[in-house]
Amino acid sequence: MADTGVFATTEEVKRKAGKNASVIAATEAYINDYMTQAESFINSVCRFNFSDNYASLNVDTKGLLKEVSSNLAAIYVVIFDMSGFTTRVEGEDMINVLRDGALRGLSILRDKKAQRFIRDA
Repeated sequence: MADTGVFATTEEVKRKAGKNASVIAATEAYINDYMTQAESFINSVCRFNFSDNYASLNVDTKGLLKEVSSNLAAIYVVIFDMSGFTTRVEGEDMINVLRDGALRGLSILRDKKAQRFIRDA
C-alpha cells in the first residue's frame, strides 16, 4: 500500500505520534484514513481546496499544510490506544502539543491575507 495523503506522508505522521504510539494505528492504512480526514477538515475550515490545487502552491504553503495535517493525523494515532505511553499524561501532553501546532497553522491558513499570499505566490 502507498501513501494516499496529499499533504504529508505516513512516516511524518509516525514521527509526530512518537515511539510509544500504537503499532496498529501507525500502519499506513490507518494513517491514510486519518490523512484523508485531516485534509478534508483543513479544506473545509479554510474554504479552499488545497488538495485539488496542491501542485500550484508554493513551498511555504505546502510546508504549512504538512504541519497541520500531520499534527491532526498524529493526534488520531495517539488517541487510538494510549496504553503504550509511559503514562496517560504523556499521551495527553503529546496531543496538546500537536493540537496547538494544528490550531496555529489553521489560523494562518484561514487568514484572508495569507490566502491572498497563497494564491498570488
